[in-house]
Order: sequence, then structure tokens, then C-alpha cells
Amino acid sequence: MLDLLSLHKQFIKDHMKEGCACADFTMGNGYDTAFLSKLAGEKGEVYAFDVQPQALETTAKRLKESGCPDNVTLILDSHSNADKYITRKLRAGMFNLGWLPGSDRRITTMRETTLPAVKTAISLLDKDSVLTVAVYPGHEEGDAEGRMLEEYFSTLSRFEICVTKVRIINSSAAPYFFVVETK
Repeated sequence: MLDLLSLHKQFIKDHMKEGCACADFTMGNGYDTAFLSKLAGEKGEVYAFDVQPQALETTAKRLKESGCPDNVTLILDSHSNADKYITRKLRAGMFNLGWLPGSDRRITTMRETTLPAVKTAISLLDKDSVLTVAVYPGHEEGDAEGRMLEEYFSTLSRFEICVTKVRIINSSAAPYFFVVETK
């Protein structure tokens, strides 16, 4: 069976180069942040965003325990404010929408901040760069976020950006993701 998480990360690996800048727009428990940190290497930069202090604490611990390079800036703020912190072009970015695993499921990413955050992330991408957006349609807001993003992505010029949707079609509640690649 297709491992969506591995495939999701393969798109990032295909675009990353050591020393580049990248962002984890939904830090959570820090798994993607650590993944990006190791890919970016000692000379790279990783920006990681979350609105919950618990996410920053867990991620800081994960980075230390995983032996990641000291290249990560943990930011306690909404991903919709990313352009206030990121001053250079990104080679890669990741969104993992939904809620912080192991926390209050009432606190989720929301359409009103997700769309501006995704638009900002795309504007920060360099040429030949990638943004992945994992969607969890098993709850009402997640389903609405996914539909909203698909509608937005369908308006983008295919001559500048290629957007792919990867989804298991015979499981409507299964997570899926979008891959946004700049040309």
C-alpha cells in the first residue's frame, strides 16, 4: 500500500539542497521540523511555526534528541504571519493541517489563517521549489480546508506553478496532500 507520509517527504527531498532555507508552517510535535533541519544541514535555515507553546517545547526537545544541526528558529506565532519572520526565498515548505497530536482537538488549523498562510508560503518560494500541504478531511474543518485549498490552487497559473493532489480515492476520510512546485 502507498505510504503517503514517505511520498510526501520524497517531494521535499527532491527539491532540497544543503544550505537552503525552508519552513515548517505547522510545527506540531516537530517531526517535520527535524526532517527539514537535517536536510538543510549546518548552513541551512529552518523556520518553524505554531501557536501552541507546547509545540515549541516538544519540538525543541525533539531537535536536541535527534541530533539536528543548530539551524532552526522556533516561532510562537500563526503561520499566516510567516512573512514577518522569513526574509529569504524558501526551497521547501511543509504544512500538516489539523491539530497538534496528543492535544485538545478543538484547537485546529482554520481556513481563515490557512489560506493566507499558504498564499504567503507560495510567495516566499524560490524557483524550482516545493510546498507540501497535508489535509485531514476526517473532521469538519479539515474537510472544509481541503475544499478551500483545492479551489484556490485551481486558480493558479500552470505556467508558473504546478499543483498536484495525492489522494487515496476509495477512503474519503483518509488524509491526502497537495504538492505545489514552482517553475
